[in-house]
Amino acid sequence: MKRNLQVSSLMVALGFLSTAAFAQVKNVPTIAGTTPFGSTTEYNTWSIGVNAGVLNQTNIFGFNRQGFNKLKNNVGYSAYVKKQLSPSFGLKAQYMGGKVGGINENASIGAVQEFEAKTPWSAAVSAEFLLANTNWRFINSIVKPYVSIGLGALNFETTTTTSVVSTTAKSQTKLYVPLDLGFKFAVTKGINIDLGYQLNWANQHFDGVPAGQYKSDLFSYAHAGLEFALGAKEKPSLSNSNPVATLVNDYTAKYDELKAERNALIAANNELKGQIEAINNDLKDDDGDGVANKYDKCPGTPVGVQVDGAGCPIVVKNETKIIEKIIITEEDKKVVAEAIKNLEFDLSKATIRPSSFASLDRVAALLIEKNFKLKLAGYTDNTGSLQLNMRLSKERAEAVKHYLVSKGANPNNIEAYGYGPNDPIATNATPEGRQLNRRVEFTLF
Repeated sequence: MKRNLQVSSLMVALGFLSTAAFAQVKNVPTIAGTTPFGSTTEYNTWSIGVNAGVLNQTNIFGFNRQGFNKLKNNVGYSAYVKKQLSPSFGLKAQYMGGKVGGINENASIGAVQEFEAKTPWSAAVSAEFLLANTNWRFINSIVKPYVSIGLGALNFETTTTTSVVSTTAKSQTKLYVPLDLGFKFAVTKGINIDLGYQLNWANQHFDGVPAGQYKSDLFSYAHAGLEFALGAKEKPSLSNSNPVATLVNDYTAKYDELKAERNALIAANNELKGQIEAINNDLKDDDGDGVANKYDKCPGTPVGVQVDGAGCPIVVKNETKIIEKIIITEEDKKVVAEAIKNLEFDLSKATIRPSSFASLDRVAALLIEKNFKLKLAGYTDNTGSLQLNMRLSKERAEAVKHYLVSKGANPNNIEAYGYGPNDPIATNATPEGRQLNRRVEFTLF
């Protein structure tokens, strides 16, 4: 009886310890590569288990002992194969062997005082329920209480001893019902420690005592062992997975992805705002003389004063002008056409690229030599807002005028206009067409 009390205390302590661990342990999801409501093919669903322990006729709960109250500990062993059908439910086929014995110290003369039932084998199919994986509060806890119940066949050969004689009955195979309670501890991704206590209801002749007040005999199996998941190493075990953990992980991943995309859009938007502000600053004309601050060499010109391409006032001299007939030759037109062909600007800016300087120098020399007048008309494609395109086209025409004036051309002979996307010479539906529409036209007169 004292030994029975010790075993009972040990199992109760184990229960409290496991419950405490179940409540306090950090959740360790093993759900990489799985999706909410995904197929079981995302998991390893097969596992095997081996364990060993102690077989006894009596049990820690103190019922159905048939008078065999004195412990007679014997080694038992077991192995099983399990198929997990859902995170909280599986079916397992179990083998168990060993021997069970009991002593009735209060047996009357002629009654069975001791028995020993050898169990070479037993085979049962059980339904197993993992309680942790049905609890949404604890996501993939390391400690998982479980309960299983099944039905199987038990082979046994019982030897009974009375005060007079020992008798061995013929080997029998009868139905039995195993009920297993315990805890599984997840130590790695695919390995669990299995601690359990199994009650087995067997045929009433299991202990060799004629039928009495109990319709069946009961023996217990306290065991410890390991459970190993089978399958690909990169997959998690279905028995270690909680559906809530998978859902939370999927939600968190999508939230992080959307947050990253949002931050990228905000950064791109801020960069675009900076570019627009820079362009607006370049197009400012504080004195209102028609020349942007960027190119205005005489800022603060009074309103109404006529200025040249550099923004400086034009001095009009009272002198007699001799009007000469202007003749534009084919060679002159060729110089202008070459300048148009070679004229290039930085992307979305009015900065002339150095590759265009040589041909513009020849245009400037032509204007100086023959005193030609020149009309500059800037155009863009239809990409962007109309306001921005009008400003950019005007700015580019002004940039060409400023360059020619800087080379000695008379600013009064050069007119600069911006027409934006108006009057395209090609379609804006193709990159090639848009390239042709981005131009500055030169007209000599």
